[in-house]
Amino acid sequence: MDMSAAEQKRAASTATATRDTAPAAEINGSEILVRSLQAENVEFIWGYPGGSVLYIYDALYKQETIQHVLVRHEQAAVHAADGYARATGNVGVALVTSGPGVTNAVTGIATAYMDSIPMVIITGQVPTAAIGLDAFQECDTVGITRPVVKHNFLVKDVRDLAVTIKKAFHIARTGRPGPVVVDIPKDVSLKMAAFHYPETVEMRSYNPVRKGHGGQIRKAVALLLSAKRPYIYTGGGVILGNASAELRELVDLLGYPVTNTLMGLGATPSTDPRFLGMLGMHGTYEANMTMQNCDVLLAVGARFDDRVIGNPKHFASVERKIIHIDIDPSSISKRVKVDIPIVGDVKDVLQELITQIREHQQRAEPAAMNAWWAQINEWRGRECLKYKNSDEVIKPQYVVETLWNLTRGRDTYITSDVGQHQMWAAQYFGFDEPRRWINSGGLGTMGVGLPYAMGIKLAKPESDVFCITGEGSIQMCIQELSTCQQYQTPVKVISLNNRYLGMVRQWQELDYQGRYSHSYMDALPDFVKLAEAYGHVGIKIEKPSEVEPALKELIRLKDRTVFLDVRTDRTENVWPMVKAGKGISEMLLGSEDL
Repeated sequence: MDMSAAEQKRAASTATATRDTAPAAEINGSEILVRSLQAENVEFIWGYPGGSVLYIYDALYKQETIQHVLVRHEQAAVHAADGYARATGNVGVALVTSGPGVTNAVTGIATAYMDSIPMVIITGQVPTAAIGLDAFQECDTVGITRPVVKHNFLVKDVRDLAVTIKKAFHIARTGRPGPVVVDIPKDVSLKMAAFHYPETVEMRSYNPVRKGHGGQIRKAVALLLSAKRPYIYTGGGVILGNASAELRELVDLLGYPVTNTLMGLGATPSTDPRFLGMLGMHGTYEANMTMQNCDVLLAVGARFDDRVIGNPKHFASVERKIIHIDIDPSSISKRVKVDIPIVGDVKDVLQELITQIREHQQRAEPAAMNAWWAQINEWRGRECLKYKNSDEVIKPQYVVETLWNLTRGRDTYITSDVGQHQMWAAQYFGFDEPRRWINSGGLGTMGVGLPYAMGIKLAKPESDVFCITGEGSIQMCIQELSTCQQYQTPVKVISLNNRYLGMVRQWQELDYQGRYSHSYMDALPDFVKLAEAYGHVGIKIEKPSEVEPALKELIRLKDRTVFLDVRTDRTENVWPMVKAGKGISEMLLGSEDL
């Protein structure tokens, strides 16, 4: 018998009610994890499998929206995810197994922590019943990583997994960003539960401030506009806070001189005449002298670390008023006492600062500003980055300068490892856009350059990605050339090969009377043959006349990974330099100052 329309409606309503009240289908913890990552729009995971994460890898195998990249070492997994996060602003994700998988990843986690990079690291753990019993491949992941993470979680109940992932991403990307570790025991990854991913999450103990205090901003405006020798000093917080546009608007509005730290390069265009270059230990003479002699300093997203201001007592010997804007209250007055602290998101605070300056009638006194710029230009006249080029031996500065000239106008990313080559890249490559300069600043980790480049190239396949490195650093993660081949990430490696651990050698020359203790590389591989063994292109150059043609060839070979072994001047040093314990203005500009 046919049902009436009313009966059909009642039946449909009953069926809907039944569906709404019926328990959701249960899935295992690994599938919950994958669905949670999909809900966070994760594109890539860098990782390495092992026993405690095999259920997770099985769940990854069954889906198609997230690409897993198999690295050759867990440290490189975290570095690659880190490089991806730095270049894109998204949360980087890595996946490692328990025990040695975790301990191998710690250097990468600490690197991200020191530079405030948003990351979520998923770590496998032995089954919950075995925790604390010295099980095979067990380690105290929470305890080991606690000093080098923004937060970490040990998930003991599969029903808590989805909300924990939500919390991890929220913590990683908000406030002062940082890495978050989520430790998942093997049995939790297998147990069943209903999947529900929350749209929002609230944590009573975690509520980072975004808006700056209005009264403090008004004080800052008044101080800035009354300055006779003002200076704007910005760090990595401007890059991480996506506040480069606001910084540029502020500099245009005020016309004040500006400097970036090593981690802040690109926030201000290198070609802007008001940009004085990088400051600090290997900063320009004009940037450091302006820092020491200004009367009002606006510090934005920077932390006055030891590589920037040198000796704090020397820095404090000149009286100045300091305005400090930072998302992290613990960074304010940590090393240098400031006069006007403003806690808040740098983008929001700069927007409000700009609004109030536009509404204010007062401007800096023209005569005082003209005198200040005249003094700055006198310091600029020292030409502290000038170097003596050679027709006989390749100068590393010339390599970086030539690369800069060849890539102007192209969408280019530069990664580096740590050492002399890092400083030359920062000094001689002109960064005009944010997130194009990717390096390890706080921890100073050798070996990051190639994994960083891999992570960036996957995210930015149409961009040129160059890794400027040294023959010491590159060997720490050189096995990732294999990963580049498997995943077709054609990066360009430029090794400034001076056969020394260059920065160590430089310090030994200056402070240890030339006793080069274990800083000379005695047995190096043939990098050309090594690159070719991994399926890539290898090139070696030894003459200055070969530099430009070789770099042009790197650019031309767009779809190939190329390793360029550049045999550089073995004794070249990085100048300027502020020695340990010295003040920021007590610079050595060259060997003649020794």
